Amino acid sequence: MQSAGSKRGFAPWADPGAWPLLRVEGLSKRFGGFTAVNHLSLDVYEGEFFALLGPSGCGKTTLLRMIAGFERPNTGRIMLDGVDLSPVPPYRRPVNMMFQSYALFPHLNVEANVAFGLRQEGLAKLEIARRVADMLALVKLDSFGRRKPHELSGGQRQRVALARSLVKRPRLLLLDEPMAALDKKLRGETRFELMELQRRLGLTFVIVTHDQSEAMTVADRIAVMDQGRLMQVAPPAEIYEQPNSCWVADFVGDVNLFEGRLGDDGLSVEGTAAGTLRVAAKSPAEPGQVVWVAVRPEKLRIAREQPSAGLDNSVAATVLDIGYLGDSSLYKLRIRDGSQVKAAVANIGGRAAAAPAVDQQVWLSWPPEAAIVLTR
Repeated sequence: MQSAGSKRGFAPWADPGAWPLLRVEGLSKRFGGFTAVNHLSLDVYEGEFFALLGPSGCGKTTLLRMIAGFERPNTGRIMLDGVDLSPVPPYRRPVNMMFQSYALFPHLNVEANVAFGLRQEGLAKLEIARRVADMLALVKLDSFGRRKPHELSGGQRQRVALARSLVKRPRLLLLDEPMAALDKKLRGETRFELMELQRRLGLTFVIVTHDQSEAMTVADRIAVMDQGRLMQVAPPAEIYEQPNSCWVADFVGDVNLFEGRLGDDGLSVEGTAAGTLRVAAKSPAEPGQVVWVAVRPEKLRIAREQPSAGLDNSVAATVLDIGYLGDSSLYKLRIRDGSQVKAAVANIGGRAAAAPAVDQQVWLSWPPEAAIVLTR
């Protein structure tokens, strides 16, 4: 079943008959007077790559640790395959967790690190050797088995930790900021390798990250968290194109927000810093209600000349600063009431050389379908 915004035609959450692999119900966790997770509920489906995204301290790692069994919730329950995990100790749960630090044993070589959990379970030596060899081949480390962790690069250590987490064949793999220690280029490459590995194995992954581009790249769905609560749960494209609040719109990527009041027709927003704005879809808000028009920077057009009369959503602006990013440039501009907006322009066909300069007067415009109305 395909869902709007799904990346691979995989959307069991859109099927009323589908049952989640992991169900979190009314979960709360307090540390003294601080509430880290606040009555949170969510479902994760088998074969899904699910991301918990949010700022530092929002409760995402605490949630992950409760699923793994390292923290006990104050309220609520965690169900895996329909079984309540509350009485099940961490080492008995069919769940593995890959820590941000990787937590490799420095005195053991790669093979022994990967085999550690299997030996704890008392598997036969031949079975351990076979599964370790298969897993090292899968993560492309089959020629590194005799090396110690200090003899590996950061990316290789990450793969060892991943192999150790996967070799026990968990029903659910939890990843806590698994790429935080990698440099930017390696992080980008590893994201796609992780996605390919997850799909080849057919396992369910839950990843914690504060990196928006990481979550947008790897996840089938993203749960955006703040202060222990879920703000929105949806596929990446829906989170970006249809945020359900100003907070989500502002947290996930850049956005321009224009406050005003909804017009009587439900398609106009009056009294904003950019004048009366038009949107393509009617808002459920009441006429006269305070709302916000959200427009992503890449949706804005920059022109030296004033657009033709009658064009919706156009405003004069002054270029304050320009950030050249190679494939694109990010413009910071001031509009007539003194507020600032951002516009992103792709640098193609030699346009960067002819682009507007700092202090130049320009016109910004965008089509009604590029804007959405938010009520909170």
